[in-house]
Amino acid sequence: MQHRSKRALVAILAWAMICVAGYFGYQYLLNQQFARAEEQRTQAQAGLASIQDLSTAFRQVGKIVEPTVVNIQVTRKAPIARRQMDPDLLRRFFRENEGDLQLPPDFEIPDDELSPEQIGTGSGVIVEYSGGKGYILTNNHVAGGAESFEITLNDGRKFRNVKVLGTDPKTDLAVIEMPADRLATAKWGNSDDVKQGDWILAFGSPFGYVGSMTHGIVSALHRQAGIITGGYENFIQVDAPINPGNSGGPLVNLRGEVIGINTAIASRDGGFQGIGFAIPSNQAKFVYAQLKEKGKVVRGWLGVRITDVAEELKVAKSYHYEGNTGVIVEDIMPGTPARGKLQPGDIITKIKGKEVANTQELRNAIAAIPPGTQINMDVFRNGKQQELSIKLGEQPENVATIRRGRGGQPAPGETSNLSTLGIQVMTLTSELADRRGLDIKAGALITKVDRNSLAAREGLRPGDVITEIGNTAVNSAEDLGSALQKADLKKGVRLYVTTPQGSRFVFLSTER
Repeated sequence: MQHRSKRALVAILAWAMICVAGYFGYQYLLNQQFARAEEQRTQAQAGLASIQDLSTAFRQVGKIVEPTVVNIQVTRKAPIARRQMDPDLLRRFFRENEGDLQLPPDFEIPDDELSPEQIGTGSGVIVEYSGGKGYILTNNHVAGGAESFEITLNDGRKFRNVKVLGTDPKTDLAVIEMPADRLATAKWGNSDDVKQGDWILAFGSPFGYVGSMTHGIVSALHRQAGIITGGYENFIQVDAPINPGNSGGPLVNLRGEVIGINTAIASRDGGFQGIGFAIPSNQAKFVYAQLKEKGKVVRGWLGVRITDVAEELKVAKSYHYEGNTGVIVEDIMPGTPARGKLQPGDIITKIKGKEVANTQELRNAIAAIPPGTQINMDVFRNGKQQELSIKLGEQPENVATIRRGRGGQPAPGETSNLSTLGIQVMTLTSELADRRGLDIKAGALITKVDRNSLAAREGLRPGDVITEIGNTAVNSAEDLGSALQKADLKKGVRLYVTTPQGSRFVFLSTER
């Protein structure tokens, strides 16, 4: 009996110890959970502090930039067709039925169809102050063609005695001079340092609300939106709200530096839909300096017709070029800096040591270099890379006028039937070349192109002259026929084709 009592006592003690251990264990677990909850609260508070720090940064940037931003109100005669456009004449393009519709920036109608007056509003940024004068950078579509101005500063002062020093439709920029005192100036930033995902702030006067600021991120870089006909587009794409009246205002980074000039939006209904475009500050700074000094922009010039490697990969590969980026030289304009330096079939890969991906990058790079500058250019030629040195010329006012000559119809004559390609050709004569306004004297002149043929699909037309097939010169219709007999059309052949408007490469293959 005594033995049983001892065992019961031991069991009771063991159970009591288990209960006590369980209690303290439970308390420990509760304490651990509480500690984790407290840690999470602390982290959340730290996160809120970080967000507050960002808000503080936004406020500080506003204090730095806002005094440099101006509201620009203009009056101009306006076409009746444009009366319903938004006040700042902000360029937009709309997508409808799978096609882009755009009012051309050079649209004109007779003066008797102009309305008496149109009032528009936009923005600008003071980028320089010297000699009692402030210099404002804005958009050409804000200031260009204006008959009168009223500029309102952040402190409420208004100025009407202003002068447009110059406009540049090719980049949609303009510079205004304004006599004034006590002006704050913006600080330039380096747009080459801008990266996708960077925080940005956009300033301006949307819908006339002076002193507005919006924020967002950089959505993309090097955008070509097809907004500036024949111009130089290299836009920064942002998602910061940009509305009518923001045109010409600055786009800045979190240091308050100007990295772009707000210019346009992409929209289906005319309102902001998350895609805005700004001109990079490095491009704007180059244009500003020239407009202020000369009243116009003087650009470097090569004098070549070019196409993207990415669009003509078969042509590039026919030269044994393995890359996917670069620019193919298709033609050299007569009397230009590239004459005697570059040649058709060259693939330009770098300018001044910097890679060139496409024609837009090449055009922008050359245009931003002063005429007379000797530049180094990397070119793929004859199966290997080589470096050329070329002295740039000055871009003519109208590049489109520099062509090979007039048109004309080919005369009838004996033809060689090339049924595989779907063309008929004849040997080019000096008389035919003169009549066509061509500066070549030999080749195979296309006299007929069959509908839906291989040649028609690749854009060959009667009057085109084939001067090369692969690396072989074509001096006659017989030369072309002989070369085609040896060619493997399944692998494809590269033709060099000349017209009065210039020359280009065409790649023909029976395998699609």
